[in-house]
Amino acid sequence: MSDKVLISIAAVILVAIGAVSYYEYGYRRQEPWNPGGITASYLGAELREADPGNASLLLSYELQNNTDTDYRLSDGPGVVVMSRLAADGSLSSQEGVQLSYSTFLPARQRARVTLEMRRSFNWPASNDPATQEKLKDFINQRLSAVNDFVLFDQSDRVQIEFPRGWQEFKLASAATAN
Repeated sequence: MSDKVLISIAAVILVAIGAVSYYEYGYRRQEPWNPGGITASYLGAELREADPGNASLLLSYELQNNTDTDYRLSDGPGVVVMSRLAADGSLSSQEGVQLSYSTFLPARQRARVTLEMRRSFNWPASNDPATQEKLKDFINQRLSAVNDFVLFDQSDRVQIEFPRGWQEFKLASAATAN
């Protein structure tokens, strides 16, 4: 083959590689977010002692896949969970929320997931009369400013809204003062 033919073939290959790269890393990233493909319903909250110096606040949700495509949800570099602040609706990543475990969500099916917030917390002794108040205060501090949580899966352009369902826990001293 002549040099011109080889150069032409190489140019075609480079253009093809460039087009595939553009689609994978440029064009796909421009697709809009899909906020309704997967919806979440609040189930409940649980506070667990991770170890003597840390607590995990677990928020459980049921996800509904409203699409015809299976979806794998896992914590990773392309998945971001943010808090939507109650004060002004802005998004915040200050709370450090993450998925507790990976989930496979088949098309048109439901699955349960848990969001986890881990914080340092000195667990009160079991005989401490203020144990309940300390636990309620810890939970309220984590959730009082949050309206809901939003998960963004950057690779699949999926946006999942995790709505507020929790109630603020009333401290015993405030309840008896009324």
